[in-house]
Amino acid sequence: MQWLATRLGIIFVQILVGIALLGSTASPQTTAPRSSLPDVYLITLDTLRSDHVGCYGYKQVETPALDALAADGVRFTEAFTHSPITNTSHITILTGLLPSVHGVTDFAIPLAPQHVTAAELLKKQGYQTAAFIGAVILDSNTLAPGLDRGFDFYDNFPKTDSKDAEGKNKERWGRVERRGMEVVEHAEAWFDKHRTGPHFVWVHMYDPHDPYEPPSPFSEKYKDHLYDGEIAYTDSAVAHWIAYLKKAGAYDNAIIIVTGDHGEGLGEHGEETHGLFLYDSTLHVPLILKEPAATHHGTVIDAQVRTTDILPTILSATGVAAPAELNGESLLPLVSEKQSANRALFGETDYPLRWGWAPLRALRNDNTKLIEAPRPELYDLQVDPKELQNLYASDASKLPSMQAEMAKWKAKLPPQSNPAKPGETLPDPKDKIEVQNLLHDAMLAGDDNRSSDARQFLEKALQLDPASPTTLRQLGELELAAGDFAKAAVHLKRACDLRPDDSTAAFELGQAAEKSGDWPVARDALESSLKLAPSQMPARLMLGHVYLQLKDAKNAADQFEAALLVDSDNSEGRLGLAEAQIQQSDFAGALPDLQAFAKSNPKHSAALRLLARAYRGLGKEQDAKRVDDQVAALEKK
Repeated sequence: MQWLATRLGIIFVQILVGIALLGSTASPQTTAPRSSLPDVYLITLDTLRSDHVGCYGYKQVETPALDALAADGVRFTEAFTHSPITNTSHITILTGLLPSVHGVTDFAIPLAPQHVTAAELLKKQGYQTAAFIGAVILDSNTLAPGLDRGFDFYDNFPKTDSKDAEGKNKERWGRVERRGMEVVEHAEAWFDKHRTGPHFVWVHMYDPHDPYEPPSPFSEKYKDHLYDGEIAYTDSAVAHWIAYLKKAGAYDNAIIIVTGDHGEGLGEHGEETHGLFLYDSTLHVPLILKEPAATHHGTVIDAQVRTTDILPTILSATGVAAPAELNGESLLPLVSEKQSANRALFGETDYPLRWGWAPLRALRNDNTKLIEAPRPELYDLQVDPKELQNLYASDASKLPSMQAEMAKWKAKLPPQSNPAKPGETLPDPKDKIEVQNLLHDAMLAGDDNRSSDARQFLEKALQLDPASPTTLRQLGELELAAGDFAKAAVHLKRACDLRPDDSTAAFELGQAAEKSGDWPVARDALESSLKLAPSQMPARLMLGHVYLQLKDAKNAADQFEAALLVDSDNSEGRLGLAEAQIQQSDFAGALPDLQAFAKSNPKHSAALRLLARAYRGLGKEQDAKRVDDQVAALEKK
């Protein structure tokens, strides 16, 4: 009977999706106020390969919402992203700039203010702007600073403790990721309160990203292909959003753009996920454009286009002047058949630099791809679409022209720093893909509180690459969390030796040494970390305490005073400074703040003990005894 219940659940969801797609005729519409400017709805579907979508010819997954949009609009068969990393690729979409130009080539790098976003440009034209994200990777408070610029509302993740009472990571839903349907519900709730147009709304769904955990009934129907199950579920969320827009009367006059930010390796070229390589498995994405009144519906464009072309298209369709620095072009001339030529794709990934491996650059044009790597690659995509036969050493006919065009593209870019030391060649990512897969598996296992699995993955990665600072650091972090501080310090010390500019590894080494009572090592590590990143409050406070343990009260006071310059009410800094003053017999200097602190925190026993010491140092035994009695009463409770 279980199979019957599952099958009925699947049929029920399919009926709901069908109703959603017929929303404009199946239910009366609530007409939104009309505007001379069209609404713009950008839908980005994370980690979506174009060859896993129904309207792109894939038969193993049902994507009726995307298929219907393609039938109502324009489908671009050869669309490519410039970067296989989520926040880098989204900033490229929203700025129309190459990664090397906007500079956000990794997580948590702020978007420079001189680069304007789609939201900023449209807001100046009177658009109401809102963004709804499905993953913390795009949270503008943490990993995507600056991406919220121009949005009236940006649906960041709530600032809550990510750990439970036992110190374990909470469930990923709501902490790391939102289901696509929840993202859509947030967007619809906002739209209900902001009915007057025009609107620019960006909806991002993260579900196809690993780990692949589609909800029921998609988890049952696609149990052997969970990636496809995530795509089918995401399509149902898209259907819900489109049906809502139709019911609200906002669909017909709208520009709707659907695209993937990047694809997924799925084991091709050894890459299980994405980020490291620039093969079509992670660069080829779906791109669908629905114009107002379904102009050019059912059109298919086979010319090669890029995600940098999305913003110029939006600006052209809304009559907004485009910034001069854009790296893409409007797609509308291709749609109206005024152009037909392929547009060269310049691809980039600096993600390998995270592990100390070489960054990659690629040029894709006229069915040929050149990949710049320590071992370069050249592919004839017409006869070898899977990029399995490297012609770099054997085909001299296409290589010179591709190299010349690559040089022209790179000449337009800002100067790039060379991460390698003089005379050093960084490892080719092709030689490290197994290590990277293991590191990714370890990250997911750690996030799911499967520390034993994470340790096994990391130890295997270390066997493959004993000099990997990233593996050593992750092992150190794992042992630090497990409370094995001595073992953590061994791993973190090796990581710091291999990568002396890693402030985080140095801080974590300081933590491990401090927890195990190795004060000199803790001091040196924390000092190194602060030289690299002076604004770290936790490192500065910990260094102050380490100095106290080393009976170096003067340097301890310096650290606590520096912390209090940043946050004058920081209790740890205030009490640490008082302790340093008492160690230096400056009882009078410590007393006023301790008295004020104890008055506002009468149950803080550590502060009361320091206050008693200060009184005794000043010869005020009666006051000290009174405070001792307070502490005794607190402890008795």
